[in-house]
Amino acid sequence: GTVLVQGTTLGVLIRWTAALTTAAAFAAAPLAATAADLAPDAMIQQLSDEVLNSLKTDQDIRSGDVSKVTSYVDRVVMPNVDFRRMMASAVGPRWREATPSQQQQLQDEFKTLLVRTYAGALKQVNDQTIRVRPVRMQPGDKEVLVRSEIVTRGEPIQLDYRLEKAPGKGMGWRIYNVNVMGIWMVETYREQFQNELKANGVQGLIDSIVARNKANAAK
Repeated sequence: GTVLVQGTTLGVLIRWTAALTTAAAFAAAPLAATAADLAPDAMIQQLSDEVLNSLKTDQDIRSGDVSKVTSYVDRVVMPNVDFRRMMASAVGPRWREATPSQQQQLQDEFKTLLVRTYAGALKQVNDQTIRVRPVRMQPGDKEVLVRSEIVTRGEPIQLDYRLEKAPGKGMGWRIYNVNVMGIWMVETYREQFQNELKANGVQGLIDSIVARNKANAAK
């Protein structure tokens, strides 16, 4: 199967997972009850600050323990990301050809792939801060772009988010795509997935991600 993470793509993915760690792991610390009512830029800023503080003090997660990180992702990250939309966009039109079982397996295996990279990226979190730009939106907007940057000792890392207003009162906003230094995560994976889909179909894509996860687990 196709090796899904190579060369510069791996570097982008590591930065993306580090970015997701610092800015999308929303429930890592107790949040104000009004968090769901915040504007998306204010929410990203508040939650980013809280998550960074949590990561700096949680040595189990920082150590990259895969089981701890998996639990962390399930509990903290996934409720605040529209992962199904993310996967459907990455797979493209062939997503509709997948059976419900295959769609779920794609999500599960891709999450495992991200988690293992995520675990390695956590060790890079130290003295970063997040600077969020004021968002421009109109009343009633259901999707917004939030621009921010990770401030480090070197050059700031561009970090942008596409968010959607979750259905239901008080549900807040959910991330469905992340841009690190000009590269959107969903589009990056869509390009990689298309080669496997053309050659071997949906099941072939699943098999290739499964193989990659097994290889990672064996390291």
